[in-house]
Amino acid sequence: MIRTRLTSAAALSAMALVLAACSGGDAGGTDATEDGQASGYPEKDINFIVQAAAGGGSDLSSRALVAELEPILDTSIIVENRPGASGSTAMQFVSEQEPDGYTIGFVPVEIAMLSHQNFDVDPADYDFLGQIMLAPGILSVPTDSPYQTLEDFVEAAKSEELAVANSGAGSIWEAAAFGLADETGAQLASVPFDGGAPALAAAIGGQVDAAVGGAGETLTAYNEGQVRPLAIFHDERHPDMPDVPTAAEAGFDLEFGGWGGIYAPAGLPDDVRQTLESAIEEAANSDGFTETITKAGNLPVYRDAAEFTDFVNSEHERFGEILGAR
Repeated sequence: MIRTRLTSAAALSAMALVLAACSGGDAGGTDATEDGQASGYPEKDINFIVQAAAGGGSDLSSRALVAELEPILDTSIIVENRPGASGSTAMQFVSEQEPDGYTIGFVPVEIAMLSHQNFDVDPADYDFLGQIMLAPGILSVPTDSPYQTLEDFVEAAKSEELAVANSGAGSIWEAAAFGLADETGAQLASVPFDGGAPALAAAIGGQVDAAVGGAGETLTAYNEGQVRPLAIFHDERHPDMPDVPTAAEAGFDLEFGGWGGIYAPAGLPDDVRQTLESAIEEAANSDGFTETITKAGNLPVYRDAAEFTDFVNSEHERFGEILGAR
């Protein structure tokens, strides 16, 4: 009788193990997706790659978002700055990592530009998870400049070449100056500097006729009375510079901005992608993130993964037209 009971108990235990295995369960009770990928993500720290040096606009946006993401994902997120080669150093690094959700990063507008400038960076190598911010471009002149409006500036540049400072060769602000020249017929000489702030400093100091920079750095110089912004390359006026007209108000269809979002190596598992997309949406729309971005003079602009992917591809095509002929 004792042997029979033991044998029956052993059989029942074996059957329970078989049923548990068939149901996809494990000892910890972790669920699984249809393709067998564990849905316990994240189970360890996440690395967050920034393509710019610490202290800049990309770094500020990244760290503000990470501060919101960590409690949402309930894990540590380690920010790593990998500046160099117009951002391509970081972008190539990200594309080479495993698409497991443990390497993500801040992706700037240059992702849509670099392949047109002979860099080995292809938007097809990434999963785009959401746009989080926008720094509209602004054309500014020194306060003692003779040019009072964008129309004045363009008219003068049709008869003589004017020097326009920007944040570096191949940067979004150089592309903005190219776009202005193409749209208006103005003769503009590109003068690259190592960042938007030095470019504005060159304009303030009279080394160049004008500068194109982001809204954040321009706002500081504007508030200090050092520059006269002539136009913002955005579809709306900036809330902190309401007297600065849009380029469209002067009759020029121009929009250029230093947008940024979050990306990962292409091929994320569906459950990991969904977790990241949801967390990024929540973080990007949080009060903490939007307040930090707004105080810096930038605009909190959110696009979900599908919208952001379409936007990146359309920007890639647009910059091909602007940069391809140069």
